Amino acid sequence: MIENQVKTAHPKGLWVLFGTEMWERFNFYGMRAILTLFLINSLMMKEADASIIYGGFLGLCYLTPMLGGFIADRFFGNRNCILLGGLMMAVGQLLLFTSASIFGTNLSLATTLMWSALGIIIFGNGFFKPNISSMVGSLYPKQEKSKLDTAFTIFYMGINLGAFLGQLICPLIGDVKDANGIRDIHAFKWGFLAASVAMLIGTLVFYFLKNKYVVTPEGRPLGGLPSKNEASDFEEGEAQKAVFSTKSLVMAVIAFVVLFFAFRYLLGGENFIKTVIYPIIYASGLTLAGLIISDSSLTKIERDRILVIYIVAFFIIFFWAAFEQAGSSLTFIADNQTDRNFFGWNMPPSMVQIFNGLFVFSFALPFSILWDKLRASGKEPISPVKQAIGLGLIALSYFILAYNVKDLGNSGLLGIKWLILMYLIQTFAELCLSPIGLSLVGKLSPKRFASLLFGVFFLSNAAGYALAGTLGSIIPATGDKFIKAKELGIELQPILDKTVTPTAEQLQILTTNQIDASNPVFAGFEIHNLFEFFMVFVVLTGLAAVILFALTPVLKKMMHGVR
Repeated sequence: MIENQVKTAHPKGLWVLFGTEMWERFNFYGMRAILTLFLINSLMMKEADASIIYGGFLGLCYLTPMLGGFIADRFFGNRNCILLGGLMMAVGQLLLFTSASIFGTNLSLATTLMWSALGIIIFGNGFFKPNISSMVGSLYPKQEKSKLDTAFTIFYMGINLGAFLGQLICPLIGDVKDANGIRDIHAFKWGFLAASVAMLIGTLVFYFLKNKYVVTPEGRPLGGLPSKNEASDFEEGEAQKAVFSTKSLVMAVIAFVVLFFAFRYLLGGENFIKTVIYPIIYASGLTLAGLIISDSSLTKIERDRILVIYIVAFFIIFFWAAFEQAGSSLTFIADNQTDRNFFGWNMPPSMVQIFNGLFVFSFALPFSILWDKLRASGKEPISPVKQAIGLGLIALSYFILAYNVKDLGNSGLLGIKWLILMYLIQTFAELCLSPIGLSLVGKLSPKRFASLLFGVFFLSNAAGYALAGTLGSIIPATGDKFIKAKELGIELQPILDKTVTPTAEQLQILTTNQIDASNPVFAGFEIHNLFEFFMVFVVLTGLAAVILFALTPVLKKMMHGVR
């Protein structure tokens, strides 16, 4: 019954975009599930380095939508960018497949191919991502814009059905251990191949169905070349082109350079991704945000609404920094310090993330019905309140995890049920925050900035992922490190406690086996154990939730009637 109501209420084009995005997310999340384990086990990298690469890769995947959005708005149109991005991502996954096929005989070529693959996927994602999201909003006539929260929640189900399938199939065939728990480090290639095939299917779905269903309420093709835009597509009295003066463009370039070097100085260290890629991500976000707000054609109401997008986007950084531990630190914990017995079956560590996609798919529709019911009775909270609730829930999920790892010591195993409970609470957090954020950008953006502002919004994701990489790299030694050190004849705990000074030979042995001889440090605090590690996320997201909630009365005024 609910299914029919939704179908009659929403245009068929939503289901085409749903399907296209579903296959793209299969490709992305399937690869993401096994990427860090591939880097560590096949390409012989340290966990901290794999975390930094993972954060940098995800961050750049959400930085390039700014470029893709700009090219679509000005030159190619949404459709062409979606097709180009889909093909690039399929090629990138094929290169990862090749890298995972040859590392045994040629490690340096395999590593080069891995970097090339990630680069191609990053740019492909940039063309694909902002264009498909901005088309969802254009399927609806102006008088039905209130349906956007529900539409984006349905669209979000497509995203998470794809994520679920990718996180099921790619680990099943790519993250394989035998009966003795020995990993087949040559199996990762099959996961990457499955991801490539999924992306090709998604691109073909869009190519064949776009002309029939992806159309405006009046039946005109959506997302064609920008030169074919019509005045009726814009709000009454709304400017149709952005107006950036030469002065504001020059100022933006100067601001970018200054911010880049400021972040580079703050982040420090030798790592290329940490000292070059992360500063690019952070500086780009702030520069683009400043450039858009400098547009001389903006009215006061438009400027206020854009500022609301910026404020919300800032708080979302902390959400993604905590949420995106799934593919790095939480996967390492699932691999090394979790009893993964799930009803008698020993689950692959990279598959534990699957519960997020499964829960989103199960709860997205109930959440959208809940918002509809609250709206009908005039009790629906405004978007920033929903997002503050989301941040509070993620703080709660990490607090429960921190409490349960407190007494594990170096050899105890975390019950898989606690990771599953954490993913359930984080799913509720995500449903309060992510589709609502996408919908908010759709409702508050002037049309001439729609793709660019989705770009800015995705930049907050990018900054969150970069921060996730930094935070993931401060995970202290897990149980497997203590066991490995003991096998090598070294007691690791006294070395970490600084009660014993290791010899040069012991340090060399630990380094060769990718074991750190000191505890990680964050913001001047030494992280001694997993409890302290998880409490970092509790404090960051808890504070963000309280501050955002306190700001909601001001934000409500600045939204000028939009909910």
